[in-house]
Amino acid sequence: MSPRSASVNEELRRRSRERLLQATVELVDERGYEATTLGDIAERAGSARGLISYYFPGKRQLLQSAVHRLMHLSLEAGLSREPYPDGPDAGRELLARAIDAVLGLARDRPTLMRTHMAGILTAEGFIQCPEQQRLAQLLRDTVVAYGSVDPDTDYPLLRALLMGAVVAVLLPGAPMPVTRLRGELFQRYGLDWELGAPPDGEVEREPSGGTSEAGQQPALVTPGQQ
Repeated sequence: MSPRSASVNEELRRRSRERLLQATVELVDERGYEATTLGDIAERAGSARGLISYYFPGKRQLLQSAVHRLMHLSLEAGLSREPYPDGPDAGRELLARAIDAVLGLARDRPTLMRTHMAGILTAEGFIQCPEQQRLAQLLRDTVVAYGSVDPDTDYPLLRALLMGAVVAVLLPGAPMPVTRLRGELFQRYGLDWELGAPPDGEVEREPSGGTSEAGQQPALVTPGQQ
């Protein structure tokens, strides 16, 4: 039997890594972080326990990569769903879809996303990985499609606003409704409520207390605003 080619080996490693990431998402979502062991993850993925250490320095890094992969796949699905937007308002629709995809994960996967956000706020902080880089590129491309002329500034701002909204949704004891946060973000970026994937049975709501200074104009610098 001839040895496997480098490309075949690379594909096998990619699939093995993705099985570990998927197993991590499933188990932490089901059991929580502390109750999920690396052995559990390896067993669910059908991999050897030692393979985790080959790909990831530790459990927290594995979880961050797993959640970033989930976010990337969710965002990609939302942005590419049919009918794909075109015309002059396509960028606004894509930004609305991006916001809805991220807020949807906070609403639908609270245990997983709360654990993820808590890990980012620890001493280990934000971990760079291929999954995070793919997520970042999708968000940056969305900012460009929206019309930003300075994506290197506008992408980090969007990322920060989305992270803040996720924290607000998941804050124990004082969570904010997804619809309210969606309304604030849509107002900030000048997006109509019906864009993206509006929550079922919900109508647009004006923020209480009037319009904030930040909400008076889109946050991104678009052509014609300079």
